[in-house]
Amino acid sequence: MTTTTRTPRLSTALLLALGLGAPLIGHADTLRFGGNFTGDHSSSRAMEIFKEQLAERTDGELTAQLFPNMQLGGAGENIDQVSSGAIMGTWIGVSYLSRTVPELEALSLPFAFDSREDAFALIDGEVGELLDEKLAEAGFTALGYMELGFRHVTNDVRPLETIEDFQDLKIRLQPNQTHLDTFRAIGANPVSMDIKEVYGALQQGVLDGQENPYSIISTKRLDEVQQYLSDTGHFYDYIVVVANRDKFESLSESQQQAVQAAMDEAVAWQRRTAAEEDTAAREALIERGMEFTPISDETRAALREASQSVVDDLRDKIGADIVDRVLEELES
Repeated sequence: MTTTTRTPRLSTALLLALGLGAPLIGHADTLRFGGNFTGDHSSSRAMEIFKEQLAERTDGELTAQLFPNMQLGGAGENIDQVSSGAIMGTWIGVSYLSRTVPELEALSLPFAFDSREDAFALIDGEVGELLDEKLAEAGFTALGYMELGFRHVTNDVRPLETIEDFQDLKIRLQPNQTHLDTFRAIGANPVSMDIKEVYGALQQGVLDGQENPYSIISTKRLDEVQQYLSDTGHFYDYIVVVANRDKFESLSESQQQAVQAAMDEAVAWQRRTAAEEDTAAREALIERGMEFTPISDETRAALREASQSVVDDLRDKIGADIVDRVLEELES
């Protein structure tokens, strides 16, 4: 069953950017994708590769127009625009879709991933196929999964050395219930907030901290408003590229194949690049003045133990089958 989502209000400037037509995509040969990542983030650069590959593979029959850096609004707005068909697709942190497809929260088990290789094996296998089916039922076509990466906590109050140091810190998280529940379990005060609001909230002291992969902390320049950096690695996060299912399926079979092949090229490049840039981003943050405190094995074990109730709650919420399947895959 396809989920119906309200059509978002679009500003005059946005309508002009999208081409004014109604419907805005229809059967036109330009596929429009919006994203909230900055233009220099590896995912946005990967989308440029997708754009080049798509034009090449279709001899210009299909082209992509990209709107990175929140040009079309924040993450929630991008999802609404894809759902309504105002744009063809978006590249977005997978957690932003978990309210629409709750099963995606099975990817957010706390402290469950040991490496990016394990993460990709999971999403490229049967678990990924199952989640793609759930996305399709909600009206989306999953085109590929890039790396957002391991998420780490920053704050402007104190270094994080023990589990007690997390107590009562007001930390911004994505709108994902499992993420929020995890931080409550370890004693923090989590706040759900769109990424477009985070810098200002940190600058004004509305928040004590936030959590993101090193690449996002760096490209969003959050080091300008945060002092302390850790390597909590509490979640591994994906970027999913989704298209409006009906719009995608309205393309010819050869066009669909070209879109998928172009995206496969882009995703493969991004995964390699993200891995290379992860350590470099952390070092850049330290060089720019952040104080880095690695989490000890003892503290990590305490954080894992404190958050295990979240896994049990998730079994009740979205079903034990999908949660246990993820755990079995990661432990194999």
